[in-house]
Amino acid sequence: MLRLSRRMLQGDARAFISSNWPGLALSLVVAIVAVWLAPRLPDLLPLPAMVIALLIGVALNPLAARPLFEPGMGLAVKRLLRIAVALLGLRIALGDIAALGLATALIVILSMVVTVIAGFAMARAMGQETGYGALAGAATAVCGASATLATATVVPQYKGKEADIAFVVVAVNALSTLAMVLYPVLGAILGLDERNLGIMLGATIHDVAQVVGAGYAISPETGDTAVIVKLFRVFLLLPVVLVIGWYFAARTRASAGGMAGEAAAKVPVPVFAIVFLVLCVINSIALTQPALAPVYEPVRSFLVAVSQWGLLIAIAALGLGTSVRAIAALGWRHALSIVVTTLIILVVAGGMIALLL
Repeated sequence: MLRLSRRMLQGDARAFISSNWPGLALSLVVAIVAVWLAPRLPDLLPLPAMVIALLIGVALNPLAARPLFEPGMGLAVKRLLRIAVALLGLRIALGDIAALGLATALIVILSMVVTVIAGFAMARAMGQETGYGALAGAATAVCGASATLATATVVPQYKGKEADIAFVVVAVNALSTLAMVLYPVLGAILGLDERNLGIMLGATIHDVAQVVGAGYAISPETGDTAVIVKLFRVFLLLPVVLVIGWYFAARTRASAGGMAGEAAAKVPVPVFAIVFLVLCVINSIALTQPALAPVYEPVRSFLVAVSQWGLLIAIAALGLGTSVRAIAALGWRHALSIVVTTLIILVVAGGMIALLL
């Protein structure tokens, strides 16, 4: 009996590997090429590896649109993505966030709330899927591509969802790059000191890489402040994802009604988001214990690298499953929604900095 069970498990493992490895391998190759290309692009066209992986994937969609690749690509976009997002918690130390102070925390939280709401409002105004509003609002409010992918896990499936995700990732990167150049100039015009300028940059620029570029181009103090504020936004990924998941669950209940609606509207509890929070706490405790550093730091560095590669592979798989035609069909309304949410978080955060700091 034990021998039979062992053979069944081995057979299941072989079937799992044989069905998933082609799609995973193709996604991994795209991720590796993106990492190789990123530092070799001209200075006039700086693109992070994540966006390059997405673009290469979209270009290879005709090759990837075969049944052979679909299972592995689906595994990357669903399961691997969740693991990678959970491991992002190891980048955050709660002590650094607490040091920001109540006023800064209030600025970040309120500007994020308004921005997420604006994403939903713009989707409704533009006649778009509500899911797109969630993706656009979360990407702008939290942390660009990573928030887009995490939010996608709790947004119900709808026609064109993959194209919407790809569009949001590319759009927020383009706007982040523009912000990296323009926002320091805007801060100087507004007369912000180095610390307050760092708060503005960290509270308004979408992607971490561009926050780093904008902040440290001004001064170490501005860079340090901007990165800590940005990591606070990343930390708030957990409540944002939970609230958006609850919102869609409530919509399902309201539209279905009765017992069937209650069954269909169970609130999704993203385990990866809970793990994200637990890892934040573990990281915060471990960093205060110097005796643990020789053991903890190598493990933490390894898992952070795993997270980065997991996100790269997942977004490569997403691109491979998205056609150029689907993205091109989205039109100007999709772009306008992202631009408006970007302007809203800038205006709200900038206005509150002027009032409170």
